[in-house]
Parts: sequence; C-alpha cells; structure tokens
Amino acid sequence: MKSNKLPNLLQMTNISIGFLGIQLGFALQAGNVSRILQTFGAHLEHLSLFWLVAPLTGMIIQPIVGYYSDRTWTSLGRRKPYLLLGGCIAALALLFLPNANLFTHLIPPLLLGVFLMIVVDTAFNTSMHPLRALVSDLVPPEQQGLGYAMQTFLIGVGAIIGSILPYILAEYFHVNKITATGAIPDNVSWSFYIGALILLLCLLWTLFTVKEKPKPLSHTYTEQSAKGFQQIIQDIRQMPFPMIKIGIVQFFSWFALFTMWVYTTPALAQHIYKLPVLDASSEAYADAGNLTGLLFGIYSFVATVIALALPYVYNRLGQVYTHALSLFLGALGFISIFFIENSSLLLIPMIAIGIAWASILATPYALLAQILPPDKKGIYIGLFNFFITLPQIINGLIGGWLVKEVFQQQAIYAILLSGVMMLLATISTLFLRKSS
Repeated sequence: MKSNKLPNLLQMTNISIGFLGIQLGFALQAGNVSRILQTFGAHLEHLSLFWLVAPLTGMIIQPIVGYYSDRTWTSLGRRKPYLLLGGCIAALALLFLPNANLFTHLIPPLLLGVFLMIVVDTAFNTSMHPLRALVSDLVPPEQQGLGYAMQTFLIGVGAIIGSILPYILAEYFHVNKITATGAIPDNVSWSFYIGALILLLCLLWTLFTVKEKPKPLSHTYTEQSAKGFQQIIQDIRQMPFPMIKIGIVQFFSWFALFTMWVYTTPALAQHIYKLPVLDASSEAYADAGNLTGLLFGIYSFVATVIALALPYVYNRLGQVYTHALSLFLGALGFISIFFIENSSLLLIPMIAIGIAWASILATPYALLAQILPPDKKGIYIGLFNFFITLPQIINGLIGGWLVKEVFQQQAIYAILLSGVMMLLATISTLFLRKSS
C-alpha cells in the first residue's frame, strides 16, 4: 500500500479483516464462557472474578505490544509478527477451551478453563493492538474515521457470527444443545472449533494482503529500546490530557459492557425464564444461554449497520455529539431490559445497545488519532487500553459482591447498573466538546 495514495475500501478491509476473526472468537467467549465456567462448577457470585482474566491480560499485554511494535522492524513488518503470533495461539486455545473437562485426571476443569481463558485473552490482545495501529500507520488522517468505522463494521460481522453460531447449530443443524452435567454441549464446542478456523484465516488474510511502510531512514528507536519499562512509565506520565478525558468516557462505557457480558445469561435465566439461582444445567438454562448469544448477535448486527453510517453522522453532528447520543441510547436500552419480561421484546433494547456499541468501537479511536504524536501511536493506543481494562477489573472485583450482597443474587439488577454507568459515560462525553 503506497503512502501517497488514499486507501480504497478494499485496502481498508485488508487492513482490518483480522478483527472479524478476533471478534468472532471474543463473541463466542462473551456469550458462552459464563455458562462454560458454571458447567465446570463456578458459582454465580464468582463469575465476575473469572472474567478479570480479559482486562488484566489486556492491561499488561497491549502497552507492551504497542511499545515493542513501534520499535520492531522485520521483513514481515512492524505489526504483523505480533498479529501472526497472537492468531496462532488464540486459535489453539479456542480449540481446547470447551474440552477442559477431558483433562480432569490431570487438572480440575474449572482451573484449566481459567488458564485457557488467560491464553485466549493474551493472544487476542497480542493480535488486536497491531490491527488498531495499522489504521493509524497506513491510513491518512482525513480517512482514519472511515478506517475505524470499517473496523467496527468487521467487528460487527464477526460478533454476529460468533454470537448466533451456537443457536444456529442447535436449532437449524440439530447439533445437541444439552449434555450430561459437567460437560459442554456439542453446539457450543463446534462453535469454538469453527471460530478458531475463521480467526486464523482472517489474520492470514491481513498478513498476506497488507504491506507495511518501510523503516524510515531517520529511525532512532534501536538506541532507546533498552529503556523498555522506564520509557512506558514516562509515556504514561506524559499522556495527553485530551486522551485522559476520552479515557474517562471509556471507563464508564466499558464498566457497563463488562457487566452485560458477565451477567446477561443468568439475568435472562432468572428474569425471563424464572429459574432459580443455582440452576445452570437445565434445558431452560441452555435456552437462556442460546438467547443470550442471539441477543448479542442482534446488537452486533445493529452495530455493523450503524458503523457504515458513522462517517456521515460525524459530518452532520460531529464526533463528540455522535458519541454522546449513541451512549444515551445505549443507557436507555440497558434500563429498559429491567422492565421487560417477554423475550420477544428484548429486540428493542438490543438495537439501542448496538448503536452505542458501534460508536464505542470507532469514535474514541477516531478522536484519539487526532491528538497522538506520530512516533508514539503504538504505545499510546496500547496505554489507551487502560481505560478499557481498568473498569472491567474494578467491576470484576466488586461485581460478585454487588450481585450477592446488594442485589440478593438477582442478576437483572446488574444489567440495570449498566444503564446507570452508560448515562455517566454520556455526561462525560459532553465534556469533550472543548477538546474537540
């Protein structure tokens, strides 16, 4: 891809197609890991602690990958070596995750499941950061909003496939959706196998179709690379203030999203299917899990469609007001779930949440790209991930206590809390107007 030409849509697709595979894998994880862990023996109030794996690995891995990918120059490129490594490891871990019960003679399945979650999330983060950085590296500033919108579109496509795959396999291909206690249903296992294959193919697509820029003659990172951790700390201290303001918006947004991913299945099981708290193996609970995947697929589909319209809405409302409006609709969506007891009506809040999800995946990065110094894009995009992972870590530490002690094991109140946090994100977005 030559730097003196504006990338066309095909070239932008080549840059970001890996996100389709990564998000497919993440959607499988988001929609099914809670019930996988409950099948392996996890209690409801402990689910948020297991979900700490994803943000903790993201907080550690992304800044490191960002720092070293800024300084990596190989025949394969700067970002692509990390893309390849993360993709291969993630695909293998997805194959093993639903089969943790097969190794009970060696290690408890719950412990092995958590270990595989660590491996999957580490690999996802290793691959995800280079894809974000490639847009900033290869797409001109005037097209970066479109570039990140394209990523959101592909993320949506991957999320749709990953979210509805277990449902499609069970309802249309009659793959078994219930099984003996302690085992994972066949429709879930086969979804992970298919997801691993698609993930690897998508990342290989980017590897073979994207040519990174050559090493500049003025490159000076080699002498500085020994600083390592000290340089990362210095970059944190010198973080641009507008980046911090965008990060506060991200904090509230991702607190809400993390809650949704962890507690939607038990919330639906209790609130819609009227199941007792300890039921995690009945056919009705399996239906609640499949419904969760279907609903996640709906909001992902909406995000995919909205992503195509975002550049045009930016031109009319501006990026800040577009984001504020999207987050407000998402807040209304979360709050309305509390008042719905008919599963067919859940389509409405999922549309609203899908609009918010589309903007969350694109707009903050479009705003961020305007303020980052060119030689620090990798590290600062990695550090920006702190504002995504920190709220998830806090949520993971206090979420189980809130559900057990404050919400009396009623997971639907956790979904209501998501609405409150999304309202706070909306208010925080309005403070970006001066920075914009």
